[in-house]
Amino acid sequence: MKNMNTKVFAEGIRDGIPIGLGYLAVSFSLGIAAKSAGFTPLQGFIISFLENASAGEYVAFTLIAAGASYFEVFLMTLIANARYLLMSCALSQRFSPDTPFIHRLFIAFDLTDELFGIAIARPGYLSPLYSYGAFLVALPCWAGGTMLGILAGNLLPASIANALSVSLFGMFIAIIIPPAKKDKIVAVLIVISFALSYLSGVIPFIRDISSGTRTIILTLLISGTAAILFPVKEEKTEEKS
Repeated sequence: MKNMNTKVFAEGIRDGIPIGLGYLAVSFSLGIAAKSAGFTPLQGFIISFLENASAGEYVAFTLIAAGASYFEVFLMTLIANARYLLMSCALSQRFSPDTPFIHRLFIAFDLTDELFGIAIARPGYLSPLYSYGAFLVALPCWAGGTMLGILAGNLLPASIANALSVSLFGMFIAIIIPPAKKDKIVAVLIVISFALSYLSGVIPFIRDISSGTRTIILTLLISGTAAILFPVKEEKTEEKS
């Protein structure tokens, strides 16, 4: 049993290495945004270690830099990270019924898109040790990358730091383009989101609302409308006789 547990843990570390390397590059750009929001390298490391969510952290850093209220930061971070609640529920079904509840909590703590993907793909019951092995690599890389990004932002000239911050937008473009190519509805919604975001910043009265509140309103409006008009159809699986 001990050898089996060691093997599973080692497999988690192995599968977590490429994810960690990717996180290191992405979170470096996130660190540039954190530096613009006034965070120190240590603060950036702690934030990324405790949250580990690119969209959620970017939203938080952007709102903080814009002087948003605590409530705005809380609400937008909650919305940006809401999908992890569903991932946690889905992954919890893959554990053996006798798996202690504390392990389920720890797994949910660092459940990202990529870490969820490699875990859910494993056959049979999922061992917490596998996810812990992946976390051991991925989490420090994510937090360390953010810290290095802030350090680079402090050492590099302002013009170069500002240029590096653009790379984070490239990351989000890389995220939204693939699903937009596969689904025309997603592509149209992305264009609508860009257009409404621009208009909300120029239309009288609406532009006077803080950017954080405008983002919350648009997020709820667009995602809610899309969910009602274009619900995602559940994939039907054939039952084996």
